Amino acid sequence: MRHHGEYKVVGGKLVIADLLSDGSGIAEASINGDFFLEPDEALEDINRALVGLPTDASHSTIRDAVAANLREGAVMFGFDAEAVARVVRRALGHATGWADHDWEIIGPQAIPITEQVALDEVLAREVAAGNRKPTIRFWDWDERAVVIGSFQSLANEVDAQAAERHGVQVVRRISGGGAMFMEAGNCITYSLYAPDSLVDGMSFADSYPFLDAWVMDALTRMGVQAYYKPLNDIATAEGKIGGAAQKRLARGGLLHHVTMSYDIDAQKMVDVLRIGREKLSDKGIASAVKRVDPLKSQTRLERAEVINIMMQTFTERYGATPGAVGEDTRAAARTLADSKFSTDEWTARVP
Repeated sequence: MRHHGEYKVVGGKLVIADLLSDGSGIAEASINGDFFLEPDEALEDINRALVGLPTDASHSTIRDAVAANLREGAVMFGFDAEAVARVVRRALGHATGWADHDWEIIGPQAIPITEQVALDEVLAREVAAGNRKPTIRFWDWDERAVVIGSFQSLANEVDAQAAERHGVQVVRRISGGGAMFMEAGNCITYSLYAPDSLVDGMSFADSYPFLDAWVMDALTRMGVQAYYKPLNDIATAEGKIGGAAQKRLARGGLLHHVTMSYDIDAQKMVDVLRIGREKLSDKGIASAVKRVDPLKSQTRLERAEVINIMMQTFTERYGATPGAVGEDTRAAARTLADSKFSTDEWTARVP
């Protein structure tokens, strides 16, 4: 049986795998693309490393075989053993690319923050179970909130008295990462729900820029030259504009979400977030504004227009069609919000 797979390395080159398999595994292999490799004979090393591997070989097995079989002094430009493993897994049907999925896109709808984080879990599980197409959803909300990461200490991150004084609700999400300070209209948040085959073999560090390549394109269209600052910050030359978080579910689902600052009240943020005080204690509030660097000042666009350009970009790149949150899904999110995300037990699970 013949197999074909393609993978474009983020910031690198296109790698293609053409394989022939038989009952015992990979019988023939041809890795090709617009990458650079020295010496030329090293390509034979890569192809030989693949022959004989089982068709269900793991990403790490393929990667290690390629790395071990390369001759001394061989240099790979624009790709690496990880990329070869990824494209081989794609060719064999174990890993997927964006084009392998029918995407849906859901525009912003104002719902309570507790339901937002609950909906993230519900939608990710629906995609993992095959009951929903891979989806991207943009958030909207009316209240003030801090959404903390799954493993953050509530007491260390949030000043409870300041939160109460400012009317800020504290909610914990299921993904890791840092705290998000959210008021109506002050930031842009989206969540991506996909099968974990989309990031097969990828580390978290590699998957962040891969999953957000489209939003870098959207920002470029708005005149913003952004880049990923490891591990999970999105930044420009003028400072940080956002951050990403991710959760890979045990049953094969992926939740990836991003929050970008649009028009942050830096004084209020520093009042409520303790970690913000520590980081900015010797810099003053003016530096806080510079550090958060709202999208409003860089794009000169209204928030709704920024979201619209992002949605257009995703739709054009991946052929997404409009989707919706059905009433059954919304009801499941409300139930989960009441039983989990609105409870002190969950919010203070790391005191």
